[in-house]
Amino acid sequence: MKKIVVDTNAYSRLMVGDTDVFEALGNADTVYMSVFVLGELFAGFRGGVREAENRNILKQFLGKPTVKIIMASPETADIFGWLKHQLKQAGTPIPINDVWIAAHTIETGSTLMTFDSHFDRIPGLRLWPLAH
Repeated sequence: MKKIVVDTNAYSRLMVGDTDVFEALGNADTVYMSVFVLGELFAGFRGGVREAENRNILKQFLGKPTVKIIMASPETADIFGWLKHQLKQAGTPIPINDVWIAAHTIETGSTLMTFDSHFDRIPGLRLWPLAH
């Protein structure tokens, strides 16, 4: 696995010591953190009692040389539009942030590390094998 996009729940699993997640991320050439995942994490931090500590740990994670933040681009938006339309046509919508995260995964040619099974609804999306 060369490139991985980390979903919010995979990052959370990393933080509680999931060794499978740790090993997979350690073996990746590039680990992408979607700006949409960052938003979900920041929202969660604000709801907790360890916000400053969690922000500091995330800052350290983002500072690793293999970790890259990926921002939304016009290409991301185009992929998002296609995915959202496909999911609507199939009658299988997923949370909107997850459509954006899937779009980032496709845009970067990565594998999505997630523990959410609804990503299975997106044809051709490469998912981390141990997530299911």
